[in-house]
Amino acid sequence: MQFGIFTVGDVTPDPTTGRAPSEHERIKAMVAIALKAEEIGLDVFATGEHHNPPFVPSSPTTLLGFVAARTERLILSTATTLITTNDPVKIAEDYAMLQHLADGRVDLMLGRGNTGPVYPWFGQDIRNGIPLAVENYALLRELWRTDVVDWEGRFRTPLQGFTSTPRPLDGVPPFVWHGSIRSPEIAEQAAYYGDGFFANNIFWPKEHFVRLISLYRERYAHYGHGTPEQAYVGLGGQVFMRKNSQDAVREFRPYFDKAPVYGNGPSLEEFTEQTPLTVGSPQEVIDKTLTFRDHFGDYQRQLFLMDHAGLPLKTVLEQLDILGEEVIPVLRREFAVNRPADVPNGPTHEFLVAQANSVPV
Repeated sequence: MQFGIFTVGDVTPDPTTGRAPSEHERIKAMVAIALKAEEIGLDVFATGEHHNPPFVPSSPTTLLGFVAARTERLILSTATTLITTNDPVKIAEDYAMLQHLADGRVDLMLGRGNTGPVYPWFGQDIRNGIPLAVENYALLRELWRTDVVDWEGRFRTPLQGFTSTPRPLDGVPPFVWHGSIRSPEIAEQAAYYGDGFFANNIFWPKEHFVRLISLYRERYAHYGHGTPEQAYVGLGGQVFMRKNSQDAVREFRPYFDKAPVYGNGPSLEEFTEQTPLTVGSPQEVIDKTLTFRDHFGDYQRQLFLMDHAGLPLKTVLEQLDILGEEVIPVLRREFAVNRPADVPNGPTHEFLVAQANSVPV
């Protein structure tokens, strides 16, 4: 089981002071948060990709390459890489390069994002979102797995005798998660290829995601990759903690109310009741996170959103200390209890290399 954090990189004014960080400050804060993640023993740091204010992570590979140079163990991932508006050739090259620089500590989550205007900015039509995701990923896979590619499709110019460089490290491409909050087509795509499915379940009630994940598991088995229980599932989560829940709620409420994604919508109480958001004590975070297995089965990756909505860096680092000291050790222990031996662990480069070489791990 892998535990980590993901950032959306929003530049949001602190509602308690009215001050917004500069883009420079926010980018540096994301680096500090990634380094803290390794320090406290997390497994994964993931960054989103956005090309519009109030977000800054427009170049995930630049950020992750910088973090790779300053870390040793942390898996560096994305949440999300826009498979619809990025050229698959550039994705293949950029993430293979990052894979080499990070000695294999790289995977990526592909998705369509949540910003409609990004499509025309990059010369695409949002009405082609699903077909773009399907075609572009098919090309990306071929670029990583075939040395010389001849290809023709609907959405880009043909390729003739093309070789993407550098080639993937050890001949093994990065592990791919397909991220979605609503699309069964993406769950089907992940299942078809035997890839991971990341259900970023932070916005909608669990019943919706139970259906999506169940579909993915069933189709994963249908395509012959293993049993439904052996499919690779990742989940999102959001937490804010203090020693007692009353202090946590009081401190976090103004940030929730003004958050760029869900502010001015349901109340904090309604949102925590219906989604994974947990605002309370460390024990409350542990208790709620452990229910995810009851709903979705044993899974491989749990990522928490910690640094959004204008929270100052000092507060985020405090939250990470609590997460690392009081929450993650308990979750690791409890999730290991009664976990079937044939349920895979979170994917790593070493595991993928061994799998490619048919060496037991």
